[in-house]
Amino acid sequence: MSTQLVTPVSQAANVENNYVQVNGNRIAYRSIGSGSPIVLANRMRGTLDTWDPLFLDTLAEHHTVITFDYPGVGYSTGVLPDDIGQVAEFVNDFATAINLDTFAMLGWSWGGFTTQTLLLDQPERVTHAILVGTNPPGPDQLPIQQVFIERAMKPVNDLDDEEVLFFEPKSEFSRMAAKASHERIYARPDVVSKIPSQMEQFMVYLNAAASFGVDRSGRRARLTQSRTPMLVISGDNDTSTAGQNWFPLIGQIPNAQFVFYPESGHGPQHQYPELSADYIIKFISRTFR
Repeated sequence: MSTQLVTPVSQAANVENNYVQVNGNRIAYRSIGSGSPIVLANRMRGTLDTWDPLFLDTLAEHHTVITFDYPGVGYSTGVLPDDIGQVAEFVNDFATAINLDTFAMLGWSWGGFTTQTLLLDQPERVTHAILVGTNPPGPDQLPIQQVFIERAMKPVNDLDDEEVLFFEPKSEFSRMAAKASHERIYARPDVVSKIPSQMEQFMVYLNAAASFGVDRSGRRARLTQSRTPMLVISGDNDTSTAGQNWFPLIGQIPNAQFVFYPESGHGPQHQYPELSADYIIKFISRTFR
């Protein structure tokens, strides 16, 4: 008698939106899994739909995984602030609105700027910070590359763009991972229509990122004094927020760990979804202030 393997149904790919009022705006979010909460802050132009479901599903085996859309992005109403401090305040208010006290927080790219700001401004709330494909505050030794900018500014990105933006197009392994991740993400219908596509929307993200880089608030120095456990996950060929920009801070942040993936780019958690989730699960369970 033959047995037939059954592919598990993805929670992340099928979960419905929830909505909550935050500062007068209707904010969309999703929640899957059970266990201690981890809140995920998205990249520039990212929406609820653009996280890799396999990455979220694997995290949800041990945690309550909460994703959300910023004000004015995706399924949420309102206006996205062009100041990272205000974005961090929004996340803090959002967490209160959904009855979270303390939580781990993961920030990808632009969301990493938000995560670092919140852990510094509200250190009692963020138990662990996972910083994926992002830069520390202050000037970067390796700036964003033109090849990334050219693709990132297109109104709509296809798989070829995603290979350049988030993976390592010179690597066959990375291109295969890009295709697999793309197919998982776009299994949900009508993903594209919710992705910000106008230059005025892009500029809000870029202005906030620029102020984070100027670092008039001294966040870089404050980061070296933080005892919050931090896990930095980077690709070795990130053409946007080069992981090598963290090198001067290795040994300066007392409770930080650093992971670099080979043949990978700006979306390392999408190239290595299960491995990344496993690292994060173990990191949260075994590190403390």
